[in-house]
Amino acid sequence: MESKLSTVVLLRDVDAVVVPIGNPVTLQKGEEATITQSLGGSYTVIVGGNMFRIEGIHADALGLESIVESVKPRSSGDGGHITETDLLDCVWSQMRLVYDPEIPVNIVDLGLVYDCQLRSLEDGSGHQASVKMTLTAPGCGMGDHLCHDVKMKILQIEGIDQADVELVWEPQWDKSMMTDEARLTLGMM
Repeated sequence: MESKLSTVVLLRDVDAVVVPIGNPVTLQKGEEATITQSLGGSYTVIVGGNMFRIEGIHADALGLESIVESVKPRSSGDGGHITETDLLDCVWSQMRLVYDPEIPVNIVDLGLVYDCQLRSLEDGSGHQASVKMTLTAPGCGMGDHLCHDVKMKILQIEGIDQADVELVWEPQWDKSMMTDEARLTLGMM
């Protein structure tokens, strides 16, 4: 979904998070909300001059359709068998659907994801994904929310049964960690 600016009236009370401090709030039915970003299945809105993030599962409050579906990894081989490499590629693709609510660039291209590993579960039933990521600023209150988004995106993948997302601060993030595409999107090239 693309980022576009539109104004809607909230159709029901809806849980939201104040950006950038991360405090949960309830926005009231009938309030006017300007959607400033709708990327990766979540929404950044301005209500009463303040910025909020609304999870995609609450899209109906904005008059939009909520789409949450499982993701099937694609096989890279001729036999159609899904390998751990295929699963890992799918995990990285899913993480590219998570966006900082203030920045129209996904967290992977921002350079916020430092590591991602897969391991088979002991009972052989599936895989666990372990992710280490950071934030653009240590004081950002959105850390828990972004980690939750990453975990939920990963758990949509068929074959991934557990996901652990750890917020780390070493090395400290800086703009040099962004991809060229991210810098271009943000007008930094």
